Amino acid sequence: MSLRNLTGLELFRRYRHNNARLHPLHTLFWECTLRCNMRCRHCGSDCKSTAGVPDMPAADFIDVVDELAPHVNPHTTFIIFTGGEALLRDDIESVGFELYRRGFPWGLVTNGYLLDAARLDSLQRAGIHSVSVSLDGMADDHNWLRRHPGGFAGAGRAIRLLSQADDLVWDVVTCVNPRNYDSLQPLRDMLVDMGVPRWRVFTIFPMGRAAHDPELQLTDAQFRGTLDFIRSQRQLPGNPVRVSYACEGFLGGYERQVRDQFFYCRAGVEVMSVLCDGSISGCTSIRGNFSQGNIYRDNIWDVWQHRFQKFRDRSWTRKEQCARCKVYRYCEGSGLHLYDGQGRLLACHYRRLMDAGA
Repeated sequence: MSLRNLTGLELFRRYRHNNARLHPLHTLFWECTLRCNMRCRHCGSDCKSTAGVPDMPAADFIDVVDELAPHVNPHTTFIIFTGGEALLRDDIESVGFELYRRGFPWGLVTNGYLLDAARLDSLQRAGIHSVSVSLDGMADDHNWLRRHPGGFAGAGRAIRLLSQADDLVWDVVTCVNPRNYDSLQPLRDMLVDMGVPRWRVFTIFPMGRAAHDPELQLTDAQFRGTLDFIRSQRQLPGNPVRVSYACEGFLGGYERQVRDQFFYCRAGVEVMSVLCDGSISGCTSIRGNFSQGNIYRDNIWDVWQHRFQKFRDRSWTRKEQCARCKVYRYCEGSGLHLYDGQGRLLACHYRRLMDAGA
């Protein structure tokens, strides 16, 4: 890593520790359903059309927001509906409007299949601020990953609608895997033609269904190649689509080259989630046992203020491969979504890059 990067990392480390002490809540995820109209190969929640956990009643979540409201600035606390597939709920608009009335910006993550013109209009009338649509490659690759023959067409329709919408912040999210790895450039060109302003690229980590499907895991060389592709795209002058790598893990020399800031797992520091069964956790990507309470027995603001120690003090992660790592002070054990229920790190992005010769 360059001296400039190391200096920046040291300064950012101080900021990160101070932020953990202050823990300002900026993002609240609501896992509003575990029902889904697809059966994605990489799903971390094992969602299906009939979920084992019923949808949380809308009134229960509004009560949670009302518990938080006296303690936060609603205009800087963003609420994101996720699932499952959030649009399977027919009360999204009514919940969203209640948030809008209270001054909270809100958005959702969707596979796009149910987002037609009428639904988008109703969401906008309810005050929606942002939308993220998943598109995981060209048609065959996307439909293979999503296990739905109409998945690509549905996502494409949603993207075209969003490209014509006013007053919306939106982006496209792609999960890179060996099947779509060689199509990143054609996919990028297609997204440009569709008018996509921002493109977030993820890699698939071995949790949920993906833990049992080796076809979804990139080789170390492919992982490095994905970051090289992102870096090259970000260096293009006047690039019409802003591509970035997700907030997944520390990337060594790629820091600040493939995303806008240094790696920082904000779960439990700036980000909290309410899961479908009422559990309170850091973010919905975390599938290990990191729940800090439950809305049906705990006051959520009390939980935010006085728990989440494992999220804010990561010293417990300095074990096994992390114990001897020379960049631990900047990584602090990577993202908590990469840990299993026993607190074991399942994947280290930095180590993969070192093994790939980066």
